[in-house]
Order: sequence, then C-alpha cells, then structure tokens
Amino acid sequence: MDKIKYVRKRGIFILLSAILPATVLFSLSVGRYPIAVGDILQYLLSGKYTDENVPVLITQVRMPRIVMAILAGGALSVSGAAYQGVFRNPIVSPDILGVSSGAGFGAALAILFFPGLAGLQISAFVLGLLSVSLSLIISKSMAAYHDRTLMLVLSGMIVGSLFSALISLMKYIADGESKLPEITFWLMGNLSAASMVEIRYILPVVIIALIPILLTSWKLNILSFGDEEARAMGLNPDRLRFTVICCASLLTASIVSVTGLIGWVGLIIPHFARFVVGPNHKQLFPASFLIGSSFMLCVDDIARSAFPLEIPLGIITSVIGAPLFFIIIRMSSKKIW
Repeated sequence: MDKIKYVRKRGIFILLSAILPATVLFSLSVGRYPIAVGDILQYLLSGKYTDENVPVLITQVRMPRIVMAILAGGALSVSGAAYQGVFRNPIVSPDILGVSSGAGFGAALAILFFPGLAGLQISAFVLGLLSVSLSLIISKSMAAYHDRTLMLVLSGMIVGSLFSALISLMKYIADGESKLPEITFWLMGNLSAASMVEIRYILPVVIIALIPILLTSWKLNILSFGDEEARAMGLNPDRLRFTVICCASLLTASIVSVTGLIGWVGLIIPHFARFVVGPNHKQLFPASFLIGSSFMLCVDDIARSAFPLEIPLGIITSVIGAPLFFIIIRMSSKKIW
C-alpha cells in the first residue's frame, strides 16, 4: 500500500512539474499579439525567429510578467499553507496578521507622498513587515493570560483593521483625478509593471524565505498534533511558530509590494494541494508552489487577454476563488477526495 501511495504521489509531482512549463509556453503565446508555439520554441531553443517582434515580446514584455506570476502564485500559496499549518486552521490566509493591509497602506502612502515605483515597493514592503511585527508584539503582551494562537489571530485582526482604516484615509485625501485611481488600481493587484529588475530584487528574498519553511516542514507535521506532543518530541512550538510566521510574512510582503493585493490564492491553493498530495507538509509545500504558479499564470492570461482592457488580478482571483473554494469544501465534506 505504501509503495502504491509513493508511486501515485510521484506521478502527481511529475504531472504538476509538466503542467507548469506547458502553462508557461501557453502564456508566452497568448496576448494582444499572438505568437505561434512553434515560433516560440524555435526562438527559445535556437535563437532564430521569422517575426521581428518575437524577441521583444518574449524577453521584454511577456517573460518578466510570467516569471513574476510564477513567483507570486507559488510564494502566496506556500505562505498560505505555512500559516494554515502554524495555526492548525484550514481557513487561514496569508493576510491573517495584517501584512496585506500594511503593505496596502505603505503603497497608498508612497503614491501620495513618495512618487516613483521604487519608493512604492519599498514602502509597501516595510509597512507589510511592520504590520506583522505589531501583531506579534500585541499578541506577546497578551499571551501570558490567554491562548497564544488565539491572541495572534485577534492581534492580526486589530492590526489589519487599523491599516485598512488608514488605507481608507489615504483614499479619502487623495486627488480624485490622479492619485485615487492609482491607489485603487494598485490595491486590486496587477502584474503590468513587472520587469526583470524587480525580479532580480525579489527573487533572493523569496528564496531566503522559502528555505526555512521547507526545512521545517517535518516539524509542522509534528506541531499539527498539538504543543504538548511537539514538546515531547523535543521541539519548541513557540520558536517554530515565530520562524514560520516571519518567513511566510516575508514571502507575502515581498510579493504584495510588487503585485498589489491578490486575494484567495493563499487560501484555496493549499486546500487543493492538500487534497492532491495529502497533509504532509514535506509534500504540501512543493505541490502548493507548483499549483499556485500555474494558477496565477492562467489568471494573468485571462487578465491581459480576455477583455479589451486589462482586468486587475484581484478581481479575477475573487471571481474564480469564491466558487472554487465552495466546491472544494463541498467535495471535502462528501469525502470525494
């Protein structure tokens, strides 16, 4: 039986690993200016091309956006799976500690007072991490009298609500003709400004945050049985939670600072991955990254190709995510999976 499960999961990972490059190839071909798959393969493999627009479209327009979509979908999905493992709650998402609200406020603040793409991303990143730090500080001050996990969730609600109010304040005082539309569009999420320069800055952060999460995946399996069992196995639950929360928050803040707010990905993708490969975090994290990357690529393809005007990613992920989450919950309750 164990051998059958091993072969099945290995086949699943092979399939997921094949779906991602196939999705990348499809994403390179679709857009306002369609490119034949044969022309793409010819250019990528030999550097030759018959259409003079192919090199520019692939290397400067579509490839940076595709790489950013892979990083965004994968990082948000792993972050969501990590948060769900830490809190032992399947409805937890990466913004539970207010990181998305903090990053949103940082972006709105930069748009109003520090114009420029670099200032926006730095401000969003710093405020995103600051919001998580505030949540941790508040929860620690109350942890002596209450359950620590519960205090973390409540602290995240407090900080998230505070920064959401500050975002509303920024939108209220913003110029209605220029600044307000810019803030609103950024908050809905998009990859239109993705570039290889941004990827070079964000990729090391994503890798640095991913490594500890992957290395502690087996510890999260033990933590799922409870703090007492974890201590009996020689683990420090509080230290483990702090490490995973910091790394997952770093993942989310780095992505949100570039792409804006993209909801549902960190919630529904870990659920789907859990149904596919099981609850073992050693397999759940890689599966979440692969599925999340492919999902985000498909969402971005819809955003830039399905309508005359580009649709913000947050709108599409919400339209797809809400019914998909309902279907997943229904299938789970009926034990179809």
